[in-house]
Amino acid sequence: MAATLTPLTIEDFRGDPRRTRRNTQMKLLFSAMAMLSIVISALIVLSLAGEAWNFITNVDPSSLLADGWYPRFGDYGITTLFVGSLLVGIIAMAVAAPIGLAVAIYLSEYAKPRVRKWLKPTMEILAGIPSVVLGFFALSYISPEFVQKVFGDANQSNLLAAGLAVGILTIPLIASVSEDAMSAVPGALREASYGMGARKITTVRQVVLPAAVSGLVAAMILGVSRAIGETMVVTIAAGGAGGAAFTTNPLDPGLTMTAAMATQARGTDAVAVAGDGGNLVFPSLFFVGLLLFLFTLVLNVVAGRFVRRVREAY
Repeated sequence: MAATLTPLTIEDFRGDPRRTRRNTQMKLLFSAMAMLSIVISALIVLSLAGEAWNFITNVDPSSLLADGWYPRFGDYGITTLFVGSLLVGIIAMAVAAPIGLAVAIYLSEYAKPRVRKWLKPTMEILAGIPSVVLGFFALSYISPEFVQKVFGDANQSNLLAAGLAVGILTIPLIASVSEDAMSAVPGALREASYGMGARKITTVRQVVLPAAVSGLVAAMILGVSRAIGETMVVTIAAGGAGGAAFTTNPLDPGLTMTAAMATQARGTDAVAVAGDGGNLVFPSLFFVGLLLFLFTLVLNVVAGRFVRRVREAY
């Protein structure tokens, strides 16, 4: 006797009510966490903008073009911090970009699996070294043993030593992201290149690197952001504890935007008395922070547009 088939209803497709309820709860929880991150980011930007506006509306415009950053004396030469940040970033990337890219190429294309297994974690240990340690290393070794011996007229604290130390700190980031980008390139592209008689170095240069260019650009942008955003290394190694004069010479002491904020916000009376209408030291920190935020935002937006244009899907 044939079995009687029970007709299906809409309720049969709704699933277990308890599982549906749990899924809904988790969806709401994750949505709330996502919204919370947006709210926190918005509050940070608003706090920066509020105090920065207080600074802009009260500061003498001529002091923003002063030949130095001495906020306790009313000199807010923002070009001093911008040029200092630019010098440190360029020096750091001149060190980190070629070394990090070379390490990534070796790990992705040349290293045996066993070597890669222990070499990559060992390299990434550099990223775990506290920046304050590298700052003292730059001040006590890089500056006297390298910078001052090569350039005899260099100061003990200088932007070059700080940039070199920041570059060392940035190498693992660039190498790791670049290696991931190159490892994601399909092996079929390499095999096709080898099948046409190309050598490994030719395959790497003309096939792998162009195919991974979007990831490599992302690695460089992350490296630049890391270098510009570094604080303790520059604070210790570059000098400029109470301020710095404008300079384009990396052998002189200087300040970056992050180092200026760290050295200035020490809880002294000049900073703590934020309510004094004539005291703009405290609001100036927010002004510098807002400029740093806008700079990194523009950098990431431009890089993101470039990455989307050159990205290849495999």
